[in-house]
Amino acid sequence: MKTITKLQQVKAPAEKKKLRVAAYCRVSTGSDAQLESLDTQKTYFENYINSRKDWELAGIYYDEGITGTKKEKRTALLQLMSDCESHQIDMVITKSLSRFSRNTTDCLELVRRLLAVNVPIFFEKENLNTGSMESELMLAILSSMAEGESTSTSENTKWAVQKRFQNGTFKISYPPYGYEWNGEEMKVNPEQADVVKHIFSAFLSGTGIQDIAKDLNARQVPTKKGGKWSHGTIKGILANEKYTGDTIFQKTYTDAQFNRHQNNGEKDQYFCAEHHEAIISHEDFELAARLLEQHSIEKGIVKGCDRYQQRYAFSGNIICGECGATFRRRIHTCKGHKYVAWLCNTHLADVKACSMLYIRNDDLEHAFITMMNKLIFSRKTILAPLLEQLKNTNEDGGIRRIRELERQLLQITEQRQTLQRLMAQGYLDQIIFTQQKNELMTQTEACKTEIEMLQNCSGQASTRIVELQKLLHFTEHADMLQAFEEELFTEYANRIIVYSREKVGFELKCGLTLRERM
Repeated sequence: MKTITKLQQVKAPAEKKKLRVAAYCRVSTGSDAQLESLDTQKTYFENYINSRKDWELAGIYYDEGITGTKKEKRTALLQLMSDCESHQIDMVITKSLSRFSRNTTDCLELVRRLLAVNVPIFFEKENLNTGSMESELMLAILSSMAEGESTSTSENTKWAVQKRFQNGTFKISYPPYGYEWNGEEMKVNPEQADVVKHIFSAFLSGTGIQDIAKDLNARQVPTKKGGKWSHGTIKGILANEKYTGDTIFQKTYTDAQFNRHQNNGEKDQYFCAEHHEAIISHEDFELAARLLEQHSIEKGIVKGCDRYQQRYAFSGNIICGECGATFRRRIHTCKGHKYVAWLCNTHLADVKACSMLYIRNDDLEHAFITMMNKLIFSRKTILAPLLEQLKNTNEDGGIRRIRELERQLLQITEQRQTLQRLMAQGYLDQIIFTQQKNELMTQTEACKTEIEMLQNCSGQASTRIVELQKLLHFTEHADMLQAFEEELFTEYANRIIVYSREKVGFELKCGLTLRERM
């Protein structure tokens, strides 16, 4: 009988797939020293990744001269996230939390997004690997510290800038059109300076701002950023004192949330005479300023401390239902008869972009009178029941839910205290304690978020109640309207939505939007 022996197949060990690792670097300013630091970071991570036999370089992503407080401004970081989510990267390494993000909310959001696609991040300085973390507690604490460091650095920087404002040594590294920065000071750009002189000369000769913009665009003269000239661009040049060689420091400022605002008296401003070479004489600049002011007076625009006021009640308050643009006031002539009309700004610029036709001012006024008279006539059947409904909704549902959430927060606080005592007495394992504590923290944040949302909604409802009470009081004591009154529109309406030449909607401050035919 033949003897058969089964041979055991020897499998060759499978080659372990290399981990595709990417690095992220960032410097917050564009100075030579910082860019040198960025090159050092890039070289370090390239050598570090290539030195590992189980890793392969998936790319070096870097942002130059970009703030770490807002992820939306960092194109390289956004590209890194996109590549991770498209499964081109298995792991990310970065120098520290502060290089990755100094905003706690952004940091946690980015980490969670990457963990959702199984891509961990290794923060070298903190020796923190998100792939092996049992909770996000340590990450939240560290990123909060990074955010605090960023705020502190920002405040120190603002203080230093403020001092340079006061002694006139602040350097304008991004000068306006007509100037260039040579690394030390603002220098005149001869070609652009000729355009600036032409703008002032044309305006002082009586040419309108819009016509100056059209002329420059027709001659294909580029703006500073290579775009098209507009009314706002030209007006900004005519109102910029830097063309006289003088400068005003701190025209804008940054708030605690790192958002930039126009300085309308919130911060001190500093005037520095003969800061740089002039392009325009003080006489021409002051004459242009007087002309701009005169044009504003003629159009009924008065500059206040925080905004421009409109001359007409409908100005800026008529919205196109097709494209969302505002309407502009025009004078039309038909068979020798002149009348006021309102036209969609988009339609005026490009008929193909929006088909909405003009509407007559007297038609709008008549529609508003009709709508208000309907409210006066039917106040008991429309406004009074709506007011009661709003009061009940605001007082019952919202407040009950807030009280319920507050009770939940109290219970969670008690549970956390109990958890802390059990841990201190040695009855709980560290891992279980961390898991339970994180779960309670998550519940706390969810309750607080919902309370804040309900309070905001309650505040909005309260505003609507107040506005509705005012409107109801007016309709109870008013006679039927015979003529349009601008004060009534300003008092009770937010805006008009134009659906067509035959139908508009009046959006009232009390929350109602009432449609009316014209």
